[in-house]
Amino acid sequence: MLAIRLKRMGAKHSPYYRIVVSENDRVPRSRAIEELGFYHPVSPEKSVKINAERATYWLSKGATPSDSVRSLLKKQGIAV
Repeated sequence: MLAIRLKRMGAKHSPYYRIVVSENDRVPRSRAIEELGFYHPVSPEKSVKINAERATYWLSKGATPSDSVRSLLKKQGIAV
């Protein structure tokens, strides 16, 4: 089963996240199938960039987004 979730990157006290598609039973920091975008929560504007075309493709293939990714997709206007 596939999952769309956040992969934590960055240094201590300044995290950023990559939005990735990976196997559901793998560790979140493990190798991902595909990277869909990024999320910087520490930056002043909390920048988010998601490749909408690829995200809808993986959603149509049955990938389930995590709760945090689901809220980011809704904010970007991508149907979940």
